[in-house]
Amino acid sequence: MALELPIPWVIALNACGIPVLQLVLAWMFSRLPSGWFDWKISPGVGGSVRWFERLLLIKRWKDLVPDGASWFRGGFAKASLRDKGPQHLRRFLAETRRAEACHWTALALTPAFFLWNPMWADLVMAMAILAANAPCIAIQRYNRIRLVRILAKSGQSRALAKSDVS
Repeated sequence: MALELPIPWVIALNACGIPVLQLVLAWMFSRLPSGWFDWKISPGVGGSVRWFERLLLIKRWKDLVPDGASWFRGGFAKASLRDKGPQHLRRFLAETRRAEACHWTALALTPAFFLWNPMWADLVMAMAILAANAPCIAIQRYNRIRLVRILAKSGQSRALAKSDVS
């Protein structure tokens, strides 16, 4: 612990810190160019949908997790697939990468909480931030596998290449 703060301050920083961190990162990432998250993919790459469905039971809980990007103007709502056209699917793929990068960034910033927490609370905060972000990362990867399969099945192999998403 680098900063010695009164306990009420520590509690307030911890209680407000995680939601503020998540919201600030979601806002920042929603402002980044879509092209940063659009790159060529291979239809066979990405993993197994079965793993997510059987081991993580993702279908049971994924709709309960809020989509923070849809809270900001310009954010891309990923709660449902509204269009199966190749351009929309490519954009959706890019947005799953954007969302995953945002959640990985939140995990990478976990040590910031170590500045004011005692050692025992560092573990608590790390587990809380992991619990807030790991399900979101799993959802983005699961959706990405499904989107790639939809594109591949529809014969849109060209749509899997890097494109101009906006």
